[in-house]
Amino acid sequence: MEIRDAVEADAGRLADLADSPPDVMRNLVHDRTVRVATDGTTEGIVGFVSYDAKRGTVHVTQLAGSTDACERLLDEPISFAERERMDVELLVPDGESAVEAAVEATGFTRTGQGPRFEGKPTVRYRLEPSRAEQ
Repeated sequence: MEIRDAVEADAGRLADLADSPPDVMRNLVHDRTVRVATDGTTEGIVGFVSYDAKRGTVHVTQLAGSTDACERLLDEPISFAERERMDVELLVPDGESAVEAAVEATGFTRTGQGPRFEGKPTVRYRLEPSRAEQ
């Protein structure tokens, strides 16, 4: 599995993975840091992560793919957070077991309920890499 920067041409596949319109994914590629996991075959992209940083925290805004792909993709915002001495937060929509398994496997801690999106409850997770180093 290889990790690379997303490009605008990836929007269609990202839309499939996120169940979102391609235009939304095209904007995401332009507005956030987006990395994709590829499987090295003609299947192409098997997962993606998008994130940005605000007020001392890296916010993972979307994460999709298999558990393995999500674990590898989470290394991207975590590495950025470690370099910048920031924490990482993300919301996992209820029922996304592959994403939840990856989040827990990479050391995130469940910190409570998040807001509802499209009627679905979410769970808030946080990772504090700077504290793990001490």
